[in-house]
Amino acid sequence: MTDLDTVAESRLVAQDLTVGYDGRVVIEGLDLRLRPGGITSVIGPNGCGKSTLLRTLGRLLAPQSGRVLLDGKEIARMRGRDVARTLGMLPQTPVAPEGLTVGDLVAHGRHPHRSWLRQWSRDDEHEVTTALERTGMAELADRPLEELSGGQRQRAWISMALAQGTDILLLDEPTTYLDLAHSVDVLDLVHELQAGADRTVVMVLHDLNLAIRYSDELVVMHDGRIVAAGAPADVIDAALLQRVFGLRAEVTTCPVSGGPLVVPIGRRGNG
Repeated sequence: MTDLDTVAESRLVAQDLTVGYDGRVVIEGLDLRLRPGGITSVIGPNGCGKSTLLRTLGRLLAPQSGRVLLDGKEIARMRGRDVARTLGMLPQTPVAPEGLTVGDLVAHGRHPHRSWLRQWSRDDEHEVTTALERTGMAELADRPLEELSGGQRQRAWISMALAQGTDILLLDEPTTYLDLAHSVDVLDLVHELQAGADRTVVMVLHDLNLAIRYSDELVVMHDGRIVAAGAPADVIDAALLQRVFGLRAEVTTCPVSGGPLVVPIGRRGNG
């Protein structure tokens, strides 16, 4: 069990989780209770099981054994619509049909709230409009997704997840293919959306310093297991970076946030 297991009233829990593909085990015997509210980032080297964990938490993958609990209920036994009203999942490389506009994409986020008895309503329209405004995408609502920059597309997808109206949001590498400025912009947006509604946000991130800067909690994975979890200042040190990432680095204090700052050494050193 991890340090995060002491968190009370966790809404998303993994118990003795084992997950794999084509006979290969990727995650084995994993236990995790996620912090309610705030932002948790899952970090670790390539192939350690980060995205597999997130996809299993989001019910996109079925575990070989163990279970995921959402608000105390086994997620595998819940109706998809009920899950989608509580938990939103944004995969690493989401795909949309050619020609789909930003507004149409965001409107898809309301699908879990509709049925043959409840068609499109003023409430749906309000949620879509609000999501577009909060993410700064209202002026681009009529633009096709393929005409947008990478950062704008990520904002559009986050707008859709926001319109879904969930309390829990899972983001698999939301800064993939973005330059540093756009990565910071997207993570600023995620932080604002989390803080504004006290959502529970779980992200997979590769950039260690961005993960440290934007997270209340870190979950560190290695070889399909959690090896450390807790506040960034309590987790990140030079020994962990060497053991988990094989990275020689100094950990100093960030002059902006006051939190840890990872300074890689590498073979070049200071020469």
